[in-house]
Amino acid sequence: MQSLRHINSYRPYWAKRFGTASVLPMSRAEMDALGWDSCDIILVTGDAYIDHPSFGMALVGRLLEAQGFRVGIIAQPDWQSAEPFKALGKPNLYFGITAGNMDSMVNRYTADRKIRSDDAYTPNAEGGKRPDRAVLVYSQRCREAYPDVPLVIGSIEASLRRIAHYDYWSDKVRRSVLVDSKADILLYGNAERALVELTHRMAKGEKVGEITDIRGTAFLRKHLPEGWSEVASTNLDRPGKIDTPVDPYAMEPALEKTGASCASVSAQAVEAEAGTNVIQIVRKPKADRAMQVVRLPAYEEVIKDPVLYAHASRVLHLEANPGNARALVQRHGDREVWLNPPPIPLTTKEMDYVYDLPYARKPHPAYGNAKISAWEMIRFSVNIMRGC
Repeated sequence: MQSLRHINSYRPYWAKRFGTASVLPMSRAEMDALGWDSCDIILVTGDAYIDHPSFGMALVGRLLEAQGFRVGIIAQPDWQSAEPFKALGKPNLYFGITAGNMDSMVNRYTADRKIRSDDAYTPNAEGGKRPDRAVLVYSQRCREAYPDVPLVIGSIEASLRRIAHYDYWSDKVRRSVLVDSKADILLYGNAERALVELTHRMAKGEKVGEITDIRGTAFLRKHLPEGWSEVASTNLDRPGKIDTPVDPYAMEPALEKTGASCASVSAQAVEAEAGTNVIQIVRKPKADRAMQVVRLPAYEEVIKDPVLYAHASRVLHLEANPGNARALVQRHGDREVWLNPPPIPLTTKEMDYVYDLPYARKPHPAYGNAKISAWEMIRFSVNIMRGC
């Protein structure tokens, strides 16, 4: 894995000269007003665009803008064809795809699998403005629009589906979202550190398929790389034989009859064992955890065995501590889903840097006076933490 580096320590991309946009552009006209002939990154999101750090696409967009990149946003596009995904032209580096602040299935359906009547992340709470499993649909349309542009997926929807997972709505185990979306790379968890490094390396000419050493990323492989030691975790952890505890004060029945002492019996045992061979136990050197990969049960196994599925989920959660987690790998057919260890959390200074970026802290002007419930709830709030 790469060494830790402050997210603001990279040399700004050349497009930094264009300055800071009042809001990130959502149309060609806005790009022209900024003097842009193209976007370096286009973010596709299932939410309305609100330029506030409580909303993922705004935080990611402003962070990349601060690094010097030209970032455009396609918010809640019509997914019936690829044309809406061409609204800002072809991005120079990649499409960044997110379902939004919420999982698109949780956003649209109740726990009884009934369709919700409203959507708090859409102007005027209008429902049906995003597809089911939005990451998959948006990825397919972006690939259809520009087949040669890399796809980078993220968000809570993608993060929670990075390995074979149980889908409540279809009541079956589905493949990793990487396989079904055909994306090039997945960034899971809080992805600022990974996103900044990935973008700068791609801007320098590295191919996305060659960038395999960034924490917090997942991607597909045909074969495992050399130099790694594989730890098999494809079977259940089963307890061994448990012996009855020994009573230290109990005497053997034979000793009670003869009155012999324990010392004399021990001496006889030593004489009896005098002709035995001594076995030398040679300790193997500990393997480098940084070069270990834990193999999970394959997709083809977990879809047939609920207990193996639970075991794979348990191992995934055991390897979730950024301080000691190892890489994970799970076979899907003839491909391997590889998960690098989780990202190192941002420091206090880095967090302050991210939240001090020049957000407009209001919805994009294109929405006019439309009411967006998610915005109304937090418009006068201050971020003090992440998570629930």
